Amino acid sequence: MELTASQLAAIVNGTVEGDENVKVSTFARIEEGHSGALSFLANPKYTHHIYSTDSSVVLVKKDFTPEQPVKATLIRVDDPYATVAHLLEMVTQMSKVEKVGIETPSFISEGVDVPEDAYVGAFAYIGKGVKLAPGVKIYPQVYIGDGCEVGEGTVLYAGVKIYAGCKVGKRCIIHSGAVIGADGFGFAPIDGGYEKIPQTGNVEIEDDVEIGANTTIDRAMMGATRIGKGVKLDNLIQIAHNCSVGEHTVMAAQAGVAGSAKIGAHCMVGGQVGFVGHISIADGTQIGAQSGVSKPTKPGDRVMGSPAVDMGEYARGLVYAKKLGSLYERVKELEKKIK
Repeated sequence: MELTASQLAAIVNGTVEGDENVKVSTFARIEEGHSGALSFLANPKYTHHIYSTDSSVVLVKKDFTPEQPVKATLIRVDDPYATVAHLLEMVTQMSKVEKVGIETPSFISEGVDVPEDAYVGAFAYIGKGVKLAPGVKIYPQVYIGDGCEVGEGTVLYAGVKIYAGCKVGKRCIIHSGAVIGADGFGFAPIDGGYEKIPQTGNVEIEDDVEIGANTTIDRAMMGATRIGKGVKLDNLIQIAHNCSVGEHTVMAAQAGVAGSAKIGAHCMVGGQVGFVGHISIADGTQIGAQSGVSKPTKPGDRVMGSPAVDMGEYARGLVYAKKLGSLYERVKELEKKIK
């Protein structure tokens, strides 16, 4: 699909600065721009690329002030990143091939009602008593255990495994290799060994959640492990038994949440962050990458490090650490003078 800058500006409610008739038909990163491509500038670290990019059109913030001439046509919007995300979603929906029907071979237990607009891919397994809502898309090799519920419009990509009794809400996206409802890590030390503690609960995932590839969410020992509405989990994340993740919290890859931890709503968690068990993280907490969180937080806290501390304190610590070498040499020199 080809659009002029003026047509594109009308779609995104932006204003054009430059050639209104220049055409774009594809997307490109600003540093890899080429003729006919649409790029965006959201991160100030990439500002220098706008002066050399070959992209035909670049989305920028309304208050962007160039320091030298820009050859690309600019479209000024409130939020370039959100705008390009919206455009990408539009293109994806327009180009998507709607899958409907039941492929063979697949196994659907007797009595399971598959809605007319649903899709069940080859080699999928759907257990007894499963409830499938309209519009669900179950890709090949998905396993859905007995008694599960899958909400309207939810997509389970190839190889997803959902253990018995788990519930997935509406419009969720679960990517390949994710495992929902495996046993929590519960063992009691007895006579020099370990006895398995039965994990009798389930996992309950609310609406509009996206779960990345190879992420695992364990079932509760009792009750439910809960993932709140609008949560976004990256690839390779571990959520242990009886945890809860509040609404619209986002977690980057390789984060690990130990058992019975409570993560609040609207939190932002960087990659490789680890949480100790039974901790409570307040709403709106932001946690930097590779942090180890062992203490509760207050609403709106910004922490980093292992153990995690206030980001300002962490930054000061880094500055001091960089000076330790020179400080050591000064102390040695002073000791020599005193002696």
